[in-house]
Amino acid sequence: MNLTGTPFFLATIALAVATMLLPLLLWGRVRGPAVVRGAVRLAMVVLAQSAAVLSVFVTVNNTNGLYDSWADLLGTGHHIVAAPNLGRDGLGGHELSANEPKAVQDFSPAHDARMGRGVRVTQLSGRVSGVRGEVYVWLPPQYNQPAFRQRKFPVVELLGGFPGSAKAWFSSLRVQSQLEAGMRSGEIAPFILVEPRTNLLAGQDTGCANVPGVVDAESWLSVDVRRMVTDTFRAQRRARGWAVAGYSAGAHCAVKMALAHPDRYRAAVGLSGYNDPAAERVSLTGRDPKLRRVNNPLWILRHATTLPRVALYLSGGRNDGYRDGLALRRAAAPPTRVVVAEASGPHTIGLWKRQVPQVFRWLTAELSRHAGRVAPAKGI
Repeated sequence: MNLTGTPFFLATIALAVATMLLPLLLWGRVRGPAVVRGAVRLAMVVLAQSAAVLSVFVTVNNTNGLYDSWADLLGTGHHIVAAPNLGRDGLGGHELSANEPKAVQDFSPAHDARMGRGVRVTQLSGRVSGVRGEVYVWLPPQYNQPAFRQRKFPVVELLGGFPGSAKAWFSSLRVQSQLEAGMRSGEIAPFILVEPRTNLLAGQDTGCANVPGVVDAESWLSVDVRRMVTDTFRAQRRARGWAVAGYSAGAHCAVKMALAHPDRYRAAVGLSGYNDPAAERVSLTGRDPKLRRVNNPLWILRHATTLPRVALYLSGGRNDGYRDGLALRRAAAPPTRVVVAEASGPHTIGLWKRQVPQVFRWLTAELSRHAGRVAPAKGI
């Protein structure tokens, strides 16, 4: 039974109700010595409490997009085929050019009612990174309209937190549901929305980093997924048509990747993120002094030989991303630009969900600075 499916959710509720009624109905009917009666009654109470905890866990998991499957929860999924040393650029000798073999993928509808209409999914085997995982894509309303058949569309890559589901932006933040009307009216650019798997190692946050022999998560996100999208869809190829956005651990990843690869991304959004990888207790990069240093967005910005031509939008609470954002803004100078906004509320999906429209209005304006107007002038 699927961990996030409706049948399992309803089954946990039924189990919780049944185990709660069990002691009410059988408490006085238990027979035998006092020790036996006590043990049976204790077992009924423990069973009822366990069922209630399971029901709450499934509700929280489905609401916050923590685990997609039993394999994710139990750490039995296998998403790393190889982890070669790909060098500083993460390409391992591959070229981001038209001469490389195409990475066209077949997509099928995502059969998860929580994700809404139009979301498609594919299983991608990254030829550069050696990572294997699912990628979800949603195409804007204009994509299949005759007037736009020659159009190449801007892209936003969406990253979840840790633990995190590759469905979270669609199922929990309702990103496409919040943006579709604005895209139709021209208020928001017709972005292709792409959400790849980021949960690659059992019980460890990769920090979206390349660690030879362990995982090449950064190349998976910024090379393999990116190339697949531009080969499969009418998507813009140049950095000026690409942005990356994330929340929590995904915010750290988004900002780090944009600063490290301005040749691939022109803008990044970080919601309640952090600079120091060690802020995530089970971070792969936070435990190693060198990895911790070179994967810190603030360190990347301060040590860049050429300041990256990227724009950052950073939001969070006073002790939940806001101060880290201010540190980046102080370190930035043109052509790097940093916008910092204080957001009040707990570190939850609800806080990030309500920021989605503002974030995408900012992305629309920001990418328009580099590529001309990316949204239609009038409604369609």
